[in-house]
Amino acid sequence: MSKTQKELAFLRDLSVEPEWTARFTETFDKSYEFTDEESVLYVNAGAGNHVLALREKLKDEVEIFGVTENEELTQIAQAKAKAVKADVGFSSLIPPEHFDLVIADASFVPPDQLPVFLKETVGLAENRVVFFLPTRGSFGEVFSMLWEVCLSEDLIERSGAVEDLITGIPTVSEVEEMAQSAGLKQLKSNTTIEVFEFEDGEEFVNSVLVADFLLPVWFGFLRQEEKEEVRKKLSRTIDENRDSLSFRFTVKATIFGGKKGLKVKGFKSEKV
Repeated sequence: MSKTQKELAFLRDLSVEPEWTARFTETFDKSYEFTDEESVLYVNAGAGNHVLALREKLKDEVEIFGVTENEELTQIAQAKAKAVKADVGFSSLIPPEHFDLVIADASFVPPDQLPVFLKETVGLAENRVVFFLPTRGSFGEVFSMLWEVCLSEDLIERSGAVEDLITGIPTVSEVEEMAQSAGLKQLKSNTTIEVFEFEDGEEFVNSVLVADFLLPVWFGFLRQEEKEEVRKKLSRTIDENRDSLSFRFTVKATIFGGKKGLKVKGFKSEKV
């Protein structure tokens, strides 16, 4: 049974942001040094955790505004800001003005929507843009198992869709090309390898991150009546291949920084 947007918003706050989003924002915190920004916009701010953390870090005179993915997340983020008396604005609507720095969480943006997302994000920036997302090589352990499932379940005609999942995740160079086309210059990037570990296949397919946020996207090529059977088979296949060890998959969490100008400030790491 599918969950409501309200239920997903609470799960995003309680489980996904600590488990998933924090892997990317920790890289941001290590890679970006704030300088002379007077205004900051955070696109896809989720439940507001990172925005509120940045509010504590930034000078009081710096304006920071978070755009959430939906109204349910906005309500959660606003309640948090009110509880800690933080001077932060949250809304699910894009503000009309431009900002010195735009930070964007693209970790759940579908790869085919990334060029448009980056163009729209860059359009909101006055000077700098920093964004983060998984790049090519992420989820390889999962996709190899899913490929095996499709072959064993007489879904060989769907195996091409699994290949599309693999190749659809952009390389660092491909993301840089998209960002340049969107108007960013002198791009820098930094990639960290993040490992997600699960006791077994059942824990993997039933985890909030996977069941409610990743599988619905990955299983998009399946008919509704096929999804549950493939989910069960994926769990069994993981257990058959993990040799009594935990199951792990890796994500190449990459942060990109660029400027709508001649010189990039703030981003400390050179391209890897």
